[in-house]
Order: sequence, then structure tokens, then C-alpha cells
Amino acid sequence: MKDLGMAPSKITLHGSEISGHTHRVELMLRMLDLQYRFVSCPPQTRQTAEFLSMNPLGQVPVLQDGDVTLADSNAILVFLAKRYGVGKGWLPEDAVSAALVQRWLSIAAGEIAAGPNLARLIRIRGMAADYARAVAIAERILRYMNQHLERRTYLAAAHPTIADLACYSYVAMAGEGDISLEAYPAVRAWLRRVETVPGFKAMPASPPFRG
Repeated sequence: MKDLGMAPSKITLHGSEISGHTHRVELMLRMLDLQYRFVSCPPQTRQTAEFLSMNPLGQVPVLQDGDVTLADSNAILVFLAKRYGVGKGWLPEDAVSAALVQRWLSIAAGEIAAGPNLARLIRIRGMAADYARAVAIAERILRYMNQHLERRTYLAAAHPTIADLACYSYVAMAGEGDISLEAYPAVRAWLRRVETVPGFKAMPASPPFRG
């Protein structure tokens, strides 16, 4: 694991610079104006005893905050919103908005992961998977998101929530999976709104696959 040497902090984020799951957590940390240390974990390090002691599934991201160690990006978003974002709207308290946030977290882990994310992994990493099926899932969820966002500013509330951060990264990078956003103007406008939130940091482009 490569330590990028940021300022000392009790928060450490273990992840990959080109992982959308990591990126959504990094966005939350930055938008909450929290200092953190980033440790880059390429795939070959994720099966080491050191890493597996933090996440036995061998997946990034992993967040360490004092004596708390958490895996799963959406769980980490909830943790950060509840510990550091109380009163800031990232995880609304009212029942309807909280339910909508959960719905979009499920979509991020479901259709967005199996659609835009998987299509991207097939293209940039040569992953052996059904590209046509990934594209079909991506197009279906993007049509739904576009229809939803024609009537809303953000996904779950009138302001940004963790739902927007959970869904942003892989939708923004859909082009790396050869999925165009041209037909989804409301989605493109939503991406631009997320990009204006203070603390935003773009996810870097992935290196080309050499199979």
C-alpha cells in the first residue's frame, strides 16, 4: 500500500484513485472539510494479511477513524454523515427523504454497479463479463435517472445528499465504458450541479487497457 503522505489525521482512507467506490467516499470527506490521509491500495495489496485484517473481502475502500474501521463505500458515507455531517443535510432525518436516500444507495450498489460501472470495467480492465447486458442495464437506469431529475435538482432532496455522491462517480465516468450521456440532459445537468459543491474533486481518467 502506497501512502500518499497527506497531513497527519486520525482519518485514513485506503482505496484506489480510479475506483468510483473510493471516489464517493473521498468526495464526502472533502465536502465535510475533513482532513484525512489517503493510502493507495493497488489490487495486489488487497489480499495481504494487513489489508484483509481490515476488510476480509479484500475490497476498497476501507476507512479508519480512530478505533473505527469500516468497509463498504455506502456504509462509510452513512457513518461520515452521521458522525460529522449532523445538521448539514447529507443524511436527512425526515422519513421520506431518508427513504429516498436509501433507495438511491441501493441503486448505486445495484443497477449503477451492474451497468455503467461494469461496462467501464470491461472496457478499461478487460473484465470477462457480458458487455451487452451491462449496457442494457446502464441505459435503463440512465433513462430512469433522467426522468427523475427532470423534476428534481438532486436525487433525494432539494440539496445534495449522500445519495448524489453514491451515484455520481460511475455515472460521470460512463464514457469510459463507451456509454454516452448525450441522450440524458437532466443527468448531465445534475452532474454539473454536483461538481459545483464546495470540496468537489474530479475522478481521474483510467489508463487505457492493454490486454
